[in-house]
Amino acid sequence: MAKQNIAEQFVDILVRAGVRRLYGVVGDSLNPVVDAVRRTPAIDWIHVRHEETAAFAAGAEAQITGSLAACAGSCGPGNLHLINGLYDAHRSMAPVLALASHIPSSEIGLSYFQETHPDRLFAECSHYSEMISSPQQMPRLLQTAIQHAVGRSGVSVVTLPGDVADRPAPERASEHALVTSRPTVRPGDAEIDRLAALIDQADRVTLFCGSGTAGAHAEVMQLAEKIKSPVGHALRGKEWIQYDNSFDVGMSGLLGYGAAYEATHECDLLILLGTDFPYNAFLPDDVKIAQVDVRPEHLGRRCKLDLAVWGDAGETLRCLIPKVSPKTDRRFLDRMLKKHADALEGVVKAYTRKVDKHVPLHPEYVASVLDELAAEDAVFTVDTGMCNVWAARYLTPNGRRRIIGSFSHGSMANALPQAIGAQFTDRSRQVVSMSGDGGFAMLMGDFLTLVQYELPVKVVLFNNSALSMVELEMLVAGLPSYGTANRNPDFAAVARACGAHGVRVEKPKQLAKALKEAFAHPGPALVDVVTDPNALSIPPKISADMVTGFALSASKVVLDGGVGRMVQMARANLRNVPRP
Repeated sequence: MAKQNIAEQFVDILVRAGVRRLYGVVGDSLNPVVDAVRRTPAIDWIHVRHEETAAFAAGAEAQITGSLAACAGSCGPGNLHLINGLYDAHRSMAPVLALASHIPSSEIGLSYFQETHPDRLFAECSHYSEMISSPQQMPRLLQTAIQHAVGRSGVSVVTLPGDVADRPAPERASEHALVTSRPTVRPGDAEIDRLAALIDQADRVTLFCGSGTAGAHAEVMQLAEKIKSPVGHALRGKEWIQYDNSFDVGMSGLLGYGAAYEATHECDLLILLGTDFPYNAFLPDDVKIAQVDVRPEHLGRRCKLDLAVWGDAGETLRCLIPKVSPKTDRRFLDRMLKKHADALEGVVKAYTRKVDKHVPLHPEYVASVLDELAAEDAVFTVDTGMCNVWAARYLTPNGRRRIIGSFSHGSMANALPQAIGAQFTDRSRQVVSMSGDGGFAMLMGDFLTLVQYELPVKVVLFNNSALSMVELEMLVAGLPSYGTANRNPDFAAVARACGAHGVRVEKPKQLAKALKEAFAHPGPALVDVVTDPNALSIPPKISADMVTGFALSASKVVLDGGVGRMVQMARANLRNVPRP
């Protein structure tokens, strides 16, 4: 049997760690690794058109599966293209291993052609970034990188010079069992007792939930019922906590709606559950706050805490619920539920006037129809910008759907690449990319990746020929919009020229038929929907708080679009409010 080289050993370890795809663009410094992938049946090389796409796709795959995913870039410019997608994966806590191949090891430090220093460049967007400079470092260094990515839920980067990758692997290299899943972190009894005491002492408690409540929906509902607490959420908590939730008071933050802002400010005790909510302008400074998070570095970095609890949200609640005393007074909860329903009713009225006849189409209407027609287990990938607004307000979670976006990093052009990674995990599952025309155009070349691999991703393009979120930011700051207009082609014609299904929608009556045809098409499809660029409204009074951070309650909401089926959910929850 021929002796392994370092590249072959590298690929074998990835396979042992559960990696099934390596996303990237080939290059000479990567050749030994790519060839090892070619000869290894258990892993595939996924040839994308831009390395940024590779990193976004790997991050999305990791978020869908919860397992390690991987991407690669050739030396210098090749691996530099990975950095934006890796920042997003790292901030999304997605376990991703990135291979940054390097120039010949004998030339490092001599300003060689395409020389960079990847082990330094990726340090800020990774838990671990090191270079393999000799065969003797393998496999220990790669195993360490994998354990950092999986164990700390983020990115690890391994820099590997091409010549080192081609060298023989050392004899009797030590390999150990790989860590491929994370443990559950339980707080100490003292912290659980202190949190229970805070809850018992408070008359009005609000739960505010983030992505850390994934898998803990039942526990959150059980606690809310026991202590009669409203439940709000951050954008990344929407898919995990909003469905089947009779305590729902909406979302807080820049895209917020409903009564979440009031519920977090009018309580006696606010409990932040599994959220690193970044907008401290939306958090109260005059109520007691407890925070539960599995990552201790998140505790207290957004606001002053009265209690910090280091632990997994679900496990913490399982320990906590038996220790808290039940509350019987529903007045605060019922008042917040009514405020929530009233707030949603108000914005819906502004949205529903002749919405099915308006040309260009209201983007709210497009999102609402999309939500109705999409599969019950669809994966939605969402571009940053106004698509975030439509996703936050119109996509209805149900415990089976997934909603992925660049919600922490805020990058443009994320939706299409993330849809690639999501679709590779399951070709039979519906994956919908909610793309803005600006984001889609930025990485449009990777629409060809859908065609090349016959991935049945459905791109729904909200095409208003503008960078409209930036326009809103300019207007709120009192500035005229400038540099935000896009001169776009007929994107449906572009899709057809690429070999995909493409249709352009300019009238509301065309929309449902176009979406149904796209969803029924067996391959990639693009629905280019011409939407109203004026679908934003600005309050009559612009406050200083808005200019510096949109720090307003939901009653002064900046974006007054509708909220889809959420108003029906709010109405249903009002049935639980006792009538006088």
